Amino acid sequence: MSKTLEKVGIVNHFFSKISVAVVELTASLKVGETIAIKGMTTNFEQTVDSMQIEHETVNEAKKGDSIGLKVRDRVREGDIVYRVKD
Repeated sequence: MSKTLEKVGIVNHFFSKISVAVVELTASLKVGETIAIKGMTTNFEQTVDSMQIEHETVNEAKKGDSIGLKVRDRVREGDIVYRVKD
């Protein structure tokens, strides 16, 4: 069974010390969803465990929001964030 990927955002910045990516959303995103982050040297999947808008923890963000997203691996500016659907 193949998974489908739906683009939900682009990485604008990465804070390596705290492993947080700043993502500009092009679609809504919820805590608990599975995402894939892909780029020139980036390729991994993870569950959205926590995200913030303006340092406030949120469970859901909408298109146009800029979110802080805790990531388990290094990401780079320009990497694409996808929602993974089974």
